[in-house]
Amino acid sequence: MKQITRRTCLKRMALAAASGVVPAVFRPLAATATQTETQHLPTEAEKAAIAAIARDTMEKSNAPGLSVAVARHGEFVYQQGFGLADKSAGTPVTPSSLFRIASVSKPITSVAVFTLIEQGRLKLDDLIFGADGILKFDYMEKYPDRVAKITLHHLLTHTCGGWDNTGKTAVDPMFYKPKLNHRELITWTLHNLPLENEPGTHYAYSNFGFCLLGRVIEKITGQPYAEYVKQAVLSKCGIKDMRIGGNTLAQRAPDEVIYYGQAGSGTDVYGMNVTRMDSHGGWIATPSDLVRFAMHVDGFKTMPNILAADTIKDMTTATAQNANYACGWCVNRIPNWWHSGSLPGTLTIMVRTGSGLCWAAFANTRAENLDLDQMMWKMVKCVPAWHA
Repeated sequence: MKQITRRTCLKRMALAAASGVVPAVFRPLAATATQTETQHLPTEAEKAAIAAIARDTMEKSNAPGLSVAVARHGEFVYQQGFGLADKSAGTPVTPSSLFRIASVSKPITSVAVFTLIEQGRLKLDDLIFGADGILKFDYMEKYPDRVAKITLHHLLTHTCGGWDNTGKTAVDPMFYKPKLNHRELITWTLHNLPLENEPGTHYAYSNFGFCLLGRVIEKITGQPYAEYVKQAVLSKCGIKDMRIGGNTLAQRAPDEVIYYGQAGSGTDVYGMNVTRMDSHGGWIATPSDLVRFAMHVDGFKTMPNILAADTIKDMTTATAQNANYACGWCVNRIPNWWHSGSLPGTLTIMVRTGSGLCWAAFANTRAENLDLDQMMWKMVKCVPAWHA
């Protein structure tokens, strides 16, 4: 089976945006006191139709397991696991099963950054490197001219000028030199991988850029990245079990699924430094966790948001360089907001629709023909009362 590349993932994102069939954000379990609408839970026939779509998806893509969660107007209306979390033990996927969420970590990091902006500790036009930068001279005594121009907004919007795996260098630093820690990898990258474009002039999806955002959070707060996110973001959304994932099978968390490669891919699903990916792709979670998160930053009034309305607007405003990407969120005019994630052994998506639906879906493998976006749109349309 052909391995999915970042280029393929970005192409899918572009096609989804063009078609209007795109992901968005979500909401928590309990409705507010002002909500009067009774949410429609799927009938047995509707649940059977959803399950049939899950089985068909798993069969066609050779996916061992799937987990999905859906909320509407601030209430969960569906949570279900399908297939196996561990094939050898026959352990089923449940709504409590944890998965690596890969790049769906980026909206979480973005929200953490915007909490600091609201506190007046950061500004979008803050420089990252140099005498006037947040990270000062922590990694070089003198930065290249382009690097010295990078701002916080450039990192959030993937417009810093390079460090992606689809450019001329074809080297994504975050999948290179896995034995280096953050400081060592950043230092090596700045010395060896020059930017291809002037900051602010070109969109180039950069995991490394979001790695830098994690270090910005640590510099400003004096706390480890994950600890600040748990305190300032996750706890305020009622999320308790999310954490940064381990690298090996032996480091698997309780209730975490086992990840599987596709036959013939030659990919080692436990051969990556996932822990080092923290702020761009390192979290593990359940779909319901991400629905809770999204519901608290979705801009709707059904549930209390943890960011102000103006802040959410800034966070979800696209750039001239890419009309379908804002600050850590894919966006379109509907408006739907979303993000997908992809690593060897896992595929994820989180969506907030303009109509008030929020969902997330995870798989413990990835394959060229595994399309969680299309699968989820089919599932939610099985329930006409949700008005997908």
